[in-house]
Amino acid sequence: MDKAAGKNSADAELFPRIEPFARRMLDVGDGHKVYYEQCGNPVGMPVVVLHGGPGGGCSPAMRRFFDPDKYHIILFDQRGCGRSRPHASVEANTTWDLVADIERIRAAVGVDRWIVFGGSWGATLSLIYAQTHADRVAWLVLRGVFLGTQGELDWFYGGGAGRFFPELWARFTDLIPQEEHDDLIAAYHRRLFSGDRVEETAYAKAWAGWENALASIEGNGAMIDSPAEYARAFARLENHYFVNRVFLDDSQQVLDNMRAIAHVPGTIVQGRHDMICPPHTAWALHKSWPTSEFRMVPKAGHALSEPGIAAELVRTMNRLARQRATLGL
Repeated sequence: MDKAAGKNSADAELFPRIEPFARRMLDVGDGHKVYYEQCGNPVGMPVVVLHGGPGGGCSPAMRRFFDPDKYHIILFDQRGCGRSRPHASVEANTTWDLVADIERIRAAVGVDRWIVFGGSWGATLSLIYAQTHADRVAWLVLRGVFLGTQGELDWFYGGGAGRFFPELWARFTDLIPQEEHDDLIAAYHRRLFSGDRVEETAYAKAWAGWENALASIEGNGAMIDSPAEYARAFARLENHYFVNRVFLDDSQQVLDNMRAIAHVPGTIVQGRHDMICPPHTAWALHKSWPTSEFRMVPKAGHALSEPGIAAELVRTMNRLARQRATLGL
């Protein structure tokens, strides 16, 4: 679940355009090659950026939350999306495959510990990675928290969010026969994986459009028509993960395992009016995590491009840069 940063970002508070100093394709096995890039200062504080979706891919705007003189910025496209190959593939594509890929990238860029920065699904993946490799994480910076629970999926795909946007919800659900409305994730799954490329793309655009329309507090209710290839990867991967309950053993697995990172500090940045990932989830995470700090942004939705969220993330990263010695980075 996510909406990438775009033209509405708080550009005045972000850093100038940052170009990568290295781009690589990493063979991670299982027929997958994962794209990753490095920006900023090669000897700066290492930070890895985990994009949302699953299936969203990283974008140049995601580089701009970090002072390039002080940070060694690592971004990558998760399996099946962005510049990673094969495109839109769900084979050998699970949460645990992605956790293993993050470790492979860490080794490839030669850092021992890093800050992990993720939003929406990227926040989920950040937490699971940290719980699996706590010794590699110096700080977690999370935005628009999603924990992969059934309740969160029910909210967004079961009609909760639709009560606030009934006209958009109708456009999303009217494509599915009434008898299948009891499980829209499964109904869309049948069509996103039908084998008919035209049908898959049409339903992928509807899936992506529903989420994108609710991402920003400034949204005007328009269903954004995403490019076909982007929509197909985004929708297929996201749906694949949600059909499989994010490949967790239990819906509450992330919260139940917070003791594994009780010593790892972190910052949670949450939009007050987030319709995709409502704030109660971020608050529950904060209450179960004694070393976390909580930043509620009053006039903001879900998107990374929300000015208040962007500004808070920049303030957080600037503060952490000043604490480099205490973080041991």
